[in-house]
Amino acid sequence: MKLRIAAVREGIDWLRSGARAFARQPVALIGLPLMLAALLAFVGMLPLAGPLLALALLPAGTVGLMEAARQAMQGRFPSPAVLLTALRTAPQGARQILLLGLLYALCGAAAEGLAWLLLGAPPDMTALVNLSQEKLADPATLEQAHAAMRYNLGHLLLFAPLSLAFWHAPALTHWHGVPPVKSLFFSAVAVLRNWRAFTLYGLAAAALMASATLALTLLVLLLGAPALAAHGVALLGLVMAAIFSASVWFSFCGCFEDAPPEQG
Repeated sequence: MKLRIAAVREGIDWLRSGARAFARQPVALIGLPLMLAALLAFVGMLPLAGPLLALALLPAGTVGLMEAARQAMQGRFPSPAVLLTALRTAPQGARQILLLGLLYALCGAAAEGLAWLLLGAPPDMTALVNLSQEKLADPATLEQAHAAMRYNLGHLLLFAPLSLAFWHAPALTHWHGVPPVKSLFFSAVAVLRNWRAFTLYGLAAAALMASATLALTLLVLLLGAPALAAHGVALLGLVMAAIFSASVWFSFCGCFEDAPPEQG
């Protein structure tokens, strides 16, 4: 495993590769993130330690989605069993990924606690969801929307270091056998050293989402069928989530010279 400095333009290439993987296996790459989300939601509802356990399983699920993207690019159909890839390895490997998950859960809980201390209780997010032209004239609704946006921005900034550390960590632990704590360090270094490519990657993802939303809006207006808007937005969200989750695999390959083995 050797760190690689990606060219800036590769940030767009990662997203394009995610789109190509999706085009090859759209059903699987939409269905698998939904299955993972449903599984984590179910685990999160368990009493007492449910929410922490759901967070602890997220790195293993991330490896599964990355493996699904790799299989899609190889022309294979990723089955639901791919979500268990990280847990079906040798016992030592499974323990390492679960330990990484435990670290993620503890760090996530600490970041959430810090958010409560610095930002206060989460505001009413329905003000953002239900914001309309008529409600813009209501100062109270507008202030609620501003509070929700400020909270979301602060929350994003607080969780950014966590994202840096855990972006490549599951793949490093699973495919390269890097111990969990070291994988967090190497992941953060890889993202920071490749910040230009990651910046373009994020901007390209935002631009793709914005342009797709605009195209959907124009289509709804041309067809005169606003009832289709909600379904269109839901489908667009699923497609974008599938492309983005697949692109994480390619960002990993772009930041490290030693490619993982071809199988498993």
